[in-house]
Amino acid sequence: MTQPNPHFLSQSERDSLKALHRRERDKKICDRIKAILLLDNGWSYDRIATVLLLDNDTIRRYYTMYLDRGKEGLIDLKCSGKSCELNQDQLDQLKSYVKENPPTSALEIAIFIEKQFKVEYTTSGVVSLLHRLGFVYKKPKLIPGKANAKQQEKFIEELQQIEVELKPADEIIYMDGVHPQHNSKPAYGWFERGVETPLKANSGRKRININGALNVDNLDVIINVGDSVNAQSTIELFKKLELQYPYADRIVIVCDNARYYKSEMVSKYLKYSKIELKFLPPYSPNLNLIERLWRFMNKKIRNNKYYEKFTEFKSATFAFFENLSIYKEELKRLLTQKFHIIKP
Repeated sequence: MTQPNPHFLSQSERDSLKALHRRERDKKICDRIKAILLLDNGWSYDRIATVLLLDNDTIRRYYTMYLDRGKEGLIDLKCSGKSCELNQDQLDQLKSYVKENPPTSALEIAIFIEKQFKVEYTTSGVVSLLHRLGFVYKKPKLIPGKANAKQQEKFIEELQQIEVELKPADEIIYMDGVHPQHNSKPAYGWFERGVETPLKANSGRKRININGALNVDNLDVIINVGDSVNAQSTIELFKKLELQYPYADRIVIVCDNARYYKSEMVSKYLKYSKIELKFLPPYSPNLNLIERLWRFMNKKIRNNKYYEKFTEFKSATFAFFENLSIYKEELKRLLTQKFHIIKP
């Protein structure tokens, strides 16, 4: 195809293409529009290809597309995802590619399709296509890689048996340590469209060391705060629990396998206490309901919040525990004994 003469576009055509370029967010479509406008300015195919990092034939093809269908040809010749240009074999290859190497962006998949099948997609077209193929854009959930489903199921059965055996005044408590750090935690939220939403951050690494105990039946939460979570702070927490439930003959505490919970100091204390520990299977934080409380706490006091001073952060943390009743309805729905079994 010979080089087109300069100024083959009318003024209204130039204005229309420029307006389309300002609105368009897809880089490939923008490149097509720029190629036509530059040809109109008298640029050669080679020069445009060099500037846009494309090849000479591609620029010629863009010009042909425009001659055939005008600006609609620059847009509509790309597969929109509604009427797909891939055959079934290509779709199967695409599904295998996405499953085996989960891409992080639609652009990455568009590049794969173009290289593999010589078909061009817009990023929005890729999104539509992936939805049709049964894919969704989401973040994977981290799970312990060594979790044992059978051990978890056995633990739940044993816990249910303990509940049957307990007397009315006895209690099942969920215990764990947590260390909220004095720093802002960015999270999804509702913000005004078009307005930047910066979140200040702290450079310090100060944190609060909390050893906590949760009663899901009445939403009692007892905490012990110290320099660290260790055997001593655990025993202090035991003493608070014994005072909280003076009429209980048994206080069964569900906890993980932290070294301090199995220390000699803790074992000696338990010999003369009504407290007994029920250890979780290894790699099973999903069975400790207090873990849900810690996530809820972070959501309320850390997500998208900035505390200039550590004292302000501590005050907000302690206020959360002191005012748990305001979250009563949310916690009732959250802290149910519906356990999810991790099956790696």
